[in-house]
Amino acid sequence: MFYHHAMDQRRSRTCRALTKWIVYMMVMAPFWKCASGQFRYSISEEVKEGTVVGNIVKDLGLDKSTLKQRVYRIVSGSAEPHFRVNQDDGVLYVNRKLDREEMCDRSKVCVIDLKTVLENPLEVHYVAVEILDVNDHAPSFPEHEKILEISESALPGARFQLKAARDADSGSLSVQQYKLSHNEHFRLEVKDRGEDRKTPNLVLQKPLDRESVKTHELLLTAFDGGKPLKSGNMTIIVNVSDVNDNPPVFTQDSYNVQLKENSPLGTTVIQVNATDLDEGSNGEVVYSFGNDVDAQASALFDLNQVTGVITVAGGINFEESGRYEIDIQASDKGAAPLTTDKIVIINIVDVNDNAPEIEVTSFSSALPEDSKPGTTVALISVKDSDSGLNGKVMCYINQDLPFLLTPSLQNDMYSLVTKRLLDREQQSQYNVVIVAKDAGEPSLSSEKTITIDVSDVNDNSPEFSHSPYAFYITENNNPGAAIFSVTARDNDEGSNAVISYMISRDRGEKLLTSFLNVNSENGDILALKSFDFEMLKTFQFQVVATDSGAPSLSTNVTVNVFILDQNDNAPVILYPLSSNGSAEGVEEIPRNVNAGHLVTKVRAYDADMGYNGWLLFSLQELTDHSLFGLDRYTGQIRTLRSFTETDEAEHKLVILVKDNGNVSLSATATVIVKLVEPKEAFAASDVKSAAKVDEDDSLTFYLMITLGSVSVLFLISIIVLIAMQCSKSTDYTSKYLQETNYDGTLCHSIQYRSGDKRYMLVGPRMSIGSTIVPGSHANTLVLPDRRRASEEVRAFLQ
Repeated sequence: MFYHHAMDQRRSRTCRALTKWIVYMMVMAPFWKCASGQFRYSISEEVKEGTVVGNIVKDLGLDKSTLKQRVYRIVSGSAEPHFRVNQDDGVLYVNRKLDREEMCDRSKVCVIDLKTVLENPLEVHYVAVEILDVNDHAPSFPEHEKILEISESALPGARFQLKAARDADSGSLSVQQYKLSHNEHFRLEVKDRGEDRKTPNLVLQKPLDRESVKTHELLLTAFDGGKPLKSGNMTIIVNVSDVNDNPPVFTQDSYNVQLKENSPLGTTVIQVNATDLDEGSNGEVVYSFGNDVDAQASALFDLNQVTGVITVAGGINFEESGRYEIDIQASDKGAAPLTTDKIVIINIVDVNDNAPEIEVTSFSSALPEDSKPGTTVALISVKDSDSGLNGKVMCYINQDLPFLLTPSLQNDMYSLVTKRLLDREQQSQYNVVIVAKDAGEPSLSSEKTITIDVSDVNDNSPEFSHSPYAFYITENNNPGAAIFSVTARDNDEGSNAVISYMISRDRGEKLLTSFLNVNSENGDILALKSFDFEMLKTFQFQVVATDSGAPSLSTNVTVNVFILDQNDNAPVILYPLSSNGSAEGVEEIPRNVNAGHLVTKVRAYDADMGYNGWLLFSLQELTDHSLFGLDRYTGQIRTLRSFTETDEAEHKLVILVKDNGNVSLSATATVIVKLVEPKEAFAASDVKSAAKVDEDDSLTFYLMITLGSVSVLFLISIIVLIAMQCSKSTDYTSKYLQETNYDGTLCHSIQYRSGDKRYMLVGPRMSIGSTIVPGSHANTLVLPDRRRASEEVRAFLQ
């Protein structure tokens, strides 16, 4: 393109110059003698400066002596000419370096037209110099290195066009052929597009396998037609992109490992390893348990999905299973994952972790003192769950006793027999310690103590396990059910040790027969009525245990019973309270009140004690949560913000009052809050205050009665406590501390101290004359004033 443009410009300049000379010659024809001629020379490019092109004067037949006088010269432009003529001899020389590619680009024929001029007379001669091409350029590629990304799934025959090499020379000296370095996967095809344009194409002739060769490095060489040949190279890097065509492969054909039982949690059992020849996510391997792994194995072992490490996750017990076969699955992360399964065999190694077990299969606890030597007292069997030497057991007695352990015909069976006569007057009971020891390393052993009583006459009275008894039962018990039990034992034998129980009929205990009964055989105490803590808190009676000897012996025991409170009373709403008895009220407040204004206060009462009577308040229903707030402890309802014109004029608040029992009871109160204008509010408040006088008087009356009752009970308890301390010495000490009433629930707390222990009961009502029994089952109250207890019993029976 550039060549043709330059030739057009050169021809245009030549024509214009020629036209001027013709006009000039026509004008000056009478005065000048004009002569012209055309000669053609040829010379190779890249020749040295001063090289002779030809002798123009000689070829034209001009007079050499007149050249200088006639100013023989070459007409050229402003640029330095490529040629010059010697005015002395008319020889044409190369004036500067000739570069055919610069002068004529890639034209097939490069001709430089020169115009020589002689004056006096004017003569113009044209000389054409053809520049011959030499092979001074080697082929070159636009890129020194070409990187191709080819998927390994590409099929043979796939073509990949490459950029052609360029050679500044023309004709046969330009690029004539390409050559690809030897390889088995690719071949080269060259497409000839004419005009010295040959385009190379890379053709896949064998499938690629990234796992075998990730990168192919090829060398493409372009040759020109010169002699000697010149060439240019381009490196072709073929990166084979991966497809998921390889499943994970485990590094071992089999996995077999031994694991000691009782291995700690987290112990590494084995690490499985699988590799995937693919790359990227196709080559990332994750591990998981196979579908055939049972629940027991999956619970005992953990598998790290990334590392393939199997660790202990549960208790390993050889006695449960000595072998586990776990199916491990390795999967890659390809779009269509490929998986491989492998079985891991875990053999559990037994350790001596089970001590021998001793079982008495037959035993005669009553052994007459006149028994002959060799009398069988008991049959003993031993076993050990371990295996091998860990399960071999020997059994013996390591005491000097009148008994002997002899092996039986059956394995692991022994007989305990007497080896001499017994004398109860010297010893009435023997504790025989049987030792079983296995042969493991280290050895484990266990002991079993057999108590043998020697029978005698009835010379022992029954003895209760506790004296006195203290029992704590919750109110609302089921009538007819056993509420507790007393137990007595007799050191005698046979019928002398058979004990019967009965309730003493002395003094006030006669009152108890109507609601208490005792099982004469086992000492179970049954309640015929349901107790109510609010009516009866404690009572006392005596139980008599009598043996069956002749004559019989008996023993009395005092039983103190304490009734424990249950959450059986729901909260009672004291305010608001409507005229029909429902917990509803209407409150009118001015619309212009500020945030924090006290709207009203919900008051409630619970007859239960402690946490059962501790009340909490909450909003169950509210039309606008941004307007009102409720204090969960005091029951006070306050505004959260100022009212706006867009707020509703009436709001309904449903307050839930519930106690803190394990199964909480609750009650609800409804407060209707009406927003009125300030003037209406003042008028309504006057009417409301007059209307509420009677209601407040009634509420005040009830509160006064309640507080008066609590105060009277408190004073009576103080008096009883002082009288008890003055009239009767006791090991029990008590201190109490009355706390302030809890706002909104009418409850109080009392703290007791007994020895190093301190107890606190919280509730709406409590008898202060109570003390704590040290060593009892729980922190419980004891009322030592029997007269007061009798009064409560009589009240309960009524």
